[in-house]
Amino acid sequence: MQLPIFPAGVTEINSRLAFEKKAGSVYYIYGHVPVFHHDEQDVQTFRMFTSQLIVGGTVKPKEIVRAFGIPMVTVKRYTKVYRERGTKGFYEAKPRHSSASKLRGEVLERAQQLLDEGRKVPEIGKELQIRPNTLHKAIRSERLRPTQKKRTKRAGRQS
Repeated sequence: MQLPIFPAGVTEINSRLAFEKKAGSVYYIYGHVPVFHHDEQDVQTFRMFTSQLIVGGTVKPKEIVRAFGIPMVTVKRYTKVYRERGTKGFYEAKPRHSSASKLRGEVLERAQQLLDEGRKVPEIGKELQIRPNTLHKAIRSERLRPTQKKRTKRAGRQS
């Protein structure tokens, strides 16, 4: 993630709009009137407000790119978010996808039984029709206990 860089002092975005960084906040000035501000570290509000300025016709995308040094693709991505979902699109929790949801109840118990029998993860995945990566994630998150490997003494070595 690239954060915009807010230099100290007033920086012109276009002939009508400028911004100023002061005491950890960024202030947007239209003419001589401050119209909005947010915390310097608040990237979501920065994206929301600059997208609002673009959609409202106050600034052009290239002016945001030039003033803040962010990629055009980023400006376009968040302008699209604003057009499709409005301001709430910047603050909604994103849904998380997890393949571990296949490992519940009987399937989880059966996977553990097969691990306890010493079976390898790929063959367990094939038998249960679950991707081996899903089983590895469950082992890393300690939802499954890994197979205890048996130690064997090698000839010629002393323990």
